Amino acid sequence: MMTLRQPAIPSHHSRVTSGDPSVVFFINTLLCPVVTLLSLALSLAFWSEPFRGPYLIVAFLAFIGVADFLRLPNLKGQQSIFTSLRFLFDTALRWFVVFGIILGLLYFSGITDRLNNNVLLTWVLSAPLLLWGGQLAALHWGLHRVPPRRAVVVGITDLGIQLERHLSDDPLLCTDVIGFFEDRSPDRVPQACRGSILGQAVHLPDFILQNNVDIVYITLPMTRHPRILRLLEVLRDSTVSIYFVPDLFVFNLVQARFDLVHGIPVVSVRESPFYGYHGISKRMCDLALSLVAFLLLSPVLVAVALGVKVTSPGAILFKQRRYGLDGKPIVVYKFRSMTVTEDGDTAYTQVSRNDVRVTRFGAFIRKTSLDELPQLFNVIEGTMSIVGPRPHAVAVNEQYRRLIPSYMVRHKVKPGITGLAQVNGYRGGDDLDSMTKRVDLDLAYLSQWSMRMDFLIILKTVVMVWADRRAY
Repeated sequence: MMTLRQPAIPSHHSRVTSGDPSVVFFINTLLCPVVTLLSLALSLAFWSEPFRGPYLIVAFLAFIGVADFLRLPNLKGQQSIFTSLRFLFDTALRWFVVFGIILGLLYFSGITDRLNNNVLLTWVLSAPLLLWGGQLAALHWGLHRVPPRRAVVVGITDLGIQLERHLSDDPLLCTDVIGFFEDRSPDRVPQACRGSILGQAVHLPDFILQNNVDIVYITLPMTRHPRILRLLEVLRDSTVSIYFVPDLFVFNLVQARFDLVHGIPVVSVRESPFYGYHGISKRMCDLALSLVAFLLLSPVLVAVALGVKVTSPGAILFKQRRYGLDGKPIVVYKFRSMTVTEDGDTAYTQVSRNDVRVTRFGAFIRKTSLDELPQLFNVIEGTMSIVGPRPHAVAVNEQYRRLIPSYMVRHKVKPGITGLAQVNGYRGGDDLDSMTKRVDLDLAYLSQWSMRMDFLIILKTVVMVWADRRAY
């Protein structure tokens, strides 16, 4: 079962940062693109194809795409076979997205007929294996030869404790946290941390000189408070790197990240996860999956449409205005399953078990979720996504946006045919408790989104459609 995780310190392994160890920088910026081109060259050699013409364009697109999108996944915790397989899955999934985008660009440019399909198939299957092996080899070689950086944390706060845990758990960060500096008396800090106290802030300069400390993380408020000014003053006579760790968790974070606007640092506390190339990859996947699903399920669509038409009077499709991306109204399509077609603008009555408004055929298509299939048209036209928060009727939105904090934040992304809330059992329910839990899961999806999460939600949705006996 997919569940909520505890809030984590915002981190982006998808970007190269100055804090990355050299081996991580090498893998992300050079090794992955080079290995991708090497696998293309080997595929061409295997099928006796020359490395020229359109393949040079393919190589250029692959180098750019892999350098920007294929990054080391999170390797926290004890390394195991399961971790390595998860690493392979993440690498393969990201590579397939890059390959799909490249193939789409080549198709629309009209040069796919000049490419050997056997070469492309060999390349798409061999590249993730070579990337996986190359990254593991580089990590094994590099992380055993890169001396860890020695760090201390100033301030035994919740954020400082969480930072220490992340630094200790993630081998890619190559950082050993020696302990904490805290001005408060030991009885005012958590008992588990008392043995890690190295002294007060005034003792920090001498400790740095005697213990070869490389980094100081300050988890105190970033203000001109005399305590902070004194701390910075005593650190002036050292070459240690100093980082302020701002406490952003007083906010309801959604895709927190850091950026620069012409050199001015800005902190995002609420942002769509689909900015930049994430949005492009999400849209490409939506289009590919919805078009394939539409072609494969077209006989089912026709059969359901005929079933709706012959079993009850009325329209085949049910259209309802709901809120979409950024809270803008959209029209959502479904197969009609009831004798009424409420627009949901001012009032909406949630469907209940044995609801007399549901037709006999409607009960069948609702139970099997076949009534949702026309939303593939919504995905194709761009008003919905395959995975995302389920759209609610306008009246439902207007009711609960006043009762549930951050309810409207779920509209920072396109609504989906399925979502994290649905695969965790929250498919319906019009009471405040059920809706609150559904919104919590929607916000968790926004905060934790990844292509891997989308893939798992789709798989679990398919399983639930066949196994769920509670749907009505």
